[in-house]
Amino acid sequence: MTAADASAESRDATGSGGTVDHPLFARFMAYFAERVEERRGGRERRERMLAGLTGEVCEVGPGSGVSFRSYPSAVTRLHAVEPEAHMRELSRRAAEKVAIEVEVIDALGDDLPFADSSLDGVVFPAVLCSIPEPAAALAEARRVLRPGGTLRFFEHVVSPRASGRAIQRAAKETLWPRVFGGCDPMRDTEAAIRGAGFEIDWIERFTFVAAPVSIPVAPHILGAARKPA
Repeated sequence: MTAADASAESRDATGSGGTVDHPLFARFMAYFAERVEERRGGRERRERMLAGLTGEVCEVGPGSGVSFRSYPSAVTRLHAVEPEAHMRELSRRAAEKVAIEVEVIDALGDDLPFADSSLDGVVFPAVLCSIPEPAAALAEARRVLRPGGTLRFFEHVVSPRASGRAIQRAAKETLWPRVFGGCDPMRDTEAAIRGAGFEIDWIERFTFVAAPVSIPVAPHILGAARKPA
């Protein structure tokens, strides 16, 4: 069974897939993502994250599809897993404007509709902060990747500084998760990736303040890991 067959079988079995409903947050993020991409250097980092990908790839949480135009032509098919209805529609529109083949799917990151060891790459573009159980999503990524397959990530993470963690903790304990679609600003995503059994190929840490409101999520990591062969 191919990844596409597994995807179709899953949608037939589950009907509505993994729908998530955050309409106001989705509209805000669609607007914000485009500004970050073009004016704050987001596109350059995204292209670095995606460089070298080949074959069949799954992107978990593509949002408005802002990353689709940055995929290399060696990607033969991109499965875009987006559970939020408004974002999914924006992803479908974005998919029509790029040269690579994109299939937009209603599913959840911790329940990917693909066969074991069927994909060449899995991409997490700033979504592990809001997936309720990131360990489950990473386990799913490991399951669907072929041996030696690559995991790419561009995520905000817990601050290495006590002062930064204090800001993040204050945000987490007040309105931040409710306003920003369940986002947890204090996740140690590098440790989670290693804990899921991936081997880190390269990783960069940097501060990325796209706007004053994003100060609690300024610490970021960008990198690649792989499923052991």
